Amino acid sequence: MTSDLNRKRIHLESSGKDKVIGWEMTPSEVLAFFKSQRKTVVTFFGYSVDYENEKAMLKIAEDVLAGYSPETSLINIGATVGGAGAIYPIAKEMGFTTTGIVSSLVIQYLDDISTAVDHICFVMDSQWGGKLPNSNDLSPTSQAIVACSDIFVGIGGGKISRDEMIAGREQGKPVYFYPAEINHEYWVQRAQKMNLPPPDSFWGAAHEVFGNKSDL
Repeated sequence: MTSDLNRKRIHLESSGKDKVIGWEMTPSEVLAFFKSQRKTVVTFFGYSVDYENEKAMLKIAEDVLAGYSPETSLINIGATVGGAGAIYPIAKEMGFTTTGIVSSLVIQYLDDISTAVDHICFVMDSQWGGKLPNSNDLSPTSQAIVACSDIFVGIGGGKISRDEMIAGREQGKPVYFYPAEINHEYWVQRAQKMNLPPPDSFWGAAHEVFGNKSDL
């Protein structure tokens, strides 16, 4: 591990009491921490990159947050600052404790961690989330997110968010979905870099499952 990465880890650990709950946690260890908080866990799902209309996304999040109490609920996302991570500062301003569950792969990108997240659980994982290769089982990160979340709120979202929300629904947990487009320019450039045809939709994989089936 490079000295620069060590420095970033030390900085993150020292930035607040219990900021980093663990660097290589198992899903069961993450669940134990969340249960110790004794609060309803409201998890937001969505894109990890920019939204086409971030202002509209944040308005949805603010309206959703207004339906919960900081005394009885905590707000969980994916720990990073991009995409749905922009909800963190709003949640903090409204008085909520914020948490993040994220793959240990992000340790290489600690500059992307939101400064507005109170507690972070890094899950030991070889992928970012979603299903394991050639399997219907979720990766450790997604297992932890699904297990710890009491209420699922999707604002757009790709394949990983889709798989996690499907798993939550299968467990009988409430899933609320709000359609939202991913940033068009980003999605077009991504297709070009991967030598793929231009995208025919910007609504994301989660929309294909939940776009017309909100539980609200």
